[in-house]
Parts: sequence; structure tokens; C-alpha cells
Amino acid sequence: MSGHQVLNDPDGVLDTELPLDREPHQLLVRAGLAVTDPAGLAPADCEQISLQLTVHARLVARDVEHLAHQLAEHDGRRLFAEDVLRSARERLALSLEPNLRCVQGRTRIVRDLYARLDRLSTPRLVPD
Repeated sequence: MSGHQVLNDPDGVLDTELPLDREPHQLLVRAGLAVTDPAGLAPADCEQISLQLTVHARLVARDVEHLAHQLAEHDGRRLFAEDVLRSARERLALSLEPNLRCVQGRTRIVRDLYARLDRLSTPRLVPD
């Protein structure tokens, strides 16, 4: 028997207090996009990577949504963030498939969400 205990957090209470572990997920995104041969990853690996990226994408989406809702309702950055979030949620709702196409789809979602998160986190320069 393992000495590890699995935490059950169906309400997502714990992830609201934990910072995003960005670097390893960005490495996973780059690696997933670099694979060109569909036989380059075993189906079980594809399934695990897709699941990992799905969970992480939801966490990044939560942060994007939080920052977007701090902006004025008609702010272009908020509107674009809401569009990116809508698209990400639609794509994340698709069932996971144990193949490279699914892995690369999830990598693109994470990449898009991080790009939007970075845009929202960067102070906006106001022209003089």
C-alpha cells in the first residue's frame, strides 16, 4: 500500500489557494506541439497528457476570468478575454481521445489561455 493520500477536492477549494505551476506545463505544451508522428506517443501517454493539460487549462481559465472581471464591462481586453474563455470552454468540453490530435488541441488551449493571462497581467500603457 502506498504512503500517499489522494485528495478529493470536487469543489475546487484547494486550487484557489495554489499558484499556477506554469513552467512544467509550458514545457509539456512545447513538447506536445513538437511531436509530428502520431505514433510518437502511446495512447495511454496521450490520454494522461491530455488529462493533465485539461486540468491545468481550467486553472488558467479561472485566473483569466478573475482578471477579466476586474476590467470595465466594455474594455476590449475584457471582451477578448471572454471570447478566449468561451472558446477554451467549448474545446475543453470535447471528450478526451487517446491520440496526438487531442494532445495538441489541449496544448493550444493552454497556450492561448496563458497568452491572454499575460496580456491581462501586463499593465496597460496610457498614451500622454
